[in-house]
Amino acid sequence: MNLENPKKFKMLVDQAHQVAMNYFRPISRKYDKAEHAYPKELDMLASILDGFNDGAAEAPSSAALGKRGASNDGSVKNGANMSAALGVFELCCGDTALLLTMPRQGLGNSAIGAVANDEQLQRFKGKWAAMAITEPGTGSDSANIRTTAVKDGDHYILNGEKIFVTCGERAACVVVWATLDRSLGRAAIKSFVVERGTPGMKVERLEHKLGIKASDTAAISFTDCRVPAANLLGNPEIDVAKGFAGVMETFDNTRPLVAAMAVGCARASLDRIKELCKDHLDPNYGTPPLNASNIEATIYRLEAEWEACRLLTLKACWMADNKKPNSKEASIAKAKSGRIGSEITLKCVELAASIGYGEDELLEKWARDSKILDIFEGTQQIQQLIIARRVLGKSSAELK
Repeated sequence: MNLENPKKFKMLVDQAHQVAMNYFRPISRKYDKAEHAYPKELDMLASILDGFNDGAAEAPSSAALGKRGASNDGSVKNGANMSAALGVFELCCGDTALLLTMPRQGLGNSAIGAVANDEQLQRFKGKWAAMAITEPGTGSDSANIRTTAVKDGDHYILNGEKIFVTCGERAACVVVWATLDRSLGRAAIKSFVVERGTPGMKVERLEHKLGIKASDTAAISFTDCRVPAANLLGNPEIDVAKGFAGVMETFDNTRPLVAAMAVGCARASLDRIKELCKDHLDPNYGTPPLNASNIEATIYRLEAEWEACRLLTLKACWMADNKKPNSKEASIAKAKSGRIGSEITLKCVELAASIGYGEDELLEKWARDSKILDIFEGTQQIQQLIIARRVLGKSSAELK
């Protein structure tokens, strides 16, 4: 694995950096204060993010498609997972919430890219899809989903409630996780694409949040909501042997992207604190650690942790691009980056003292925004549990 960014993505990285600095940053505080207001400035940028996926409009992590047709030519590829992560790094240096509410880049698009068949990929191409998993009383344990889907001719009837749906009000459709038969446990959970305006689907409320305020977070109810059977993603049959694995493939692609968000947000804070403390730092890193000031030693330690997060994230993306199982690596990247991202942004607020705590600086905003990146797509504790299962070779029933 080459530790440098692939040269073919240089233009993408440069473009994303320019968008972050010159487009996201200037409107960042505006939409942080105007929670639930849609950032109309993003409409003209949607096509730019489409280009991050080599022209595919599904989503940054529709690179999951590459896992299907296994290649035996022995070549090493840097594909859409890698390009998406590099783009996310840069854009989250500008504003994480604005990236999260970018049209056609929802987490539901990642689910479509991961498990949809060819006909579904074509049918939902270009649509903005949110993802609805979490329910009241069912947070990190996705297998405990209570929303039901009952077959009725050429449709499924959905009943249940979903909370914390990112872009749940703005997206054109929502990928809803529901169970076909609760008695069969995890194996019966499937995902359905429910288009906005479908009778029986209702946005109940928008949440008020600590951070990522530019991104809407919705609670959605489904009451006798009829969804075409053709909108069930992947195989409609319940495979008890495979269990929950098919649905969980989505996370193998989205978790590295969330890790990339944490890396990008932390990079913004590091760059700013280094600028504020430049008179106390050796730009050549020539000061021996024992002779370094507390500020120097702290910033250098945070930079080392940040670099580890960056490389772990790129490894998980690289494995996905090269059709290698990456569930453990995706969780490692997410766990490390989520935790360290929050540590870095909070420490930078502390180092900047009163300057970092005020609204004249974005440091306090980045600290608020970064916390969610350690929570959604699986909390820190859940990631560590997944990693332990993979390392020890135990099932979810054996290690809870």
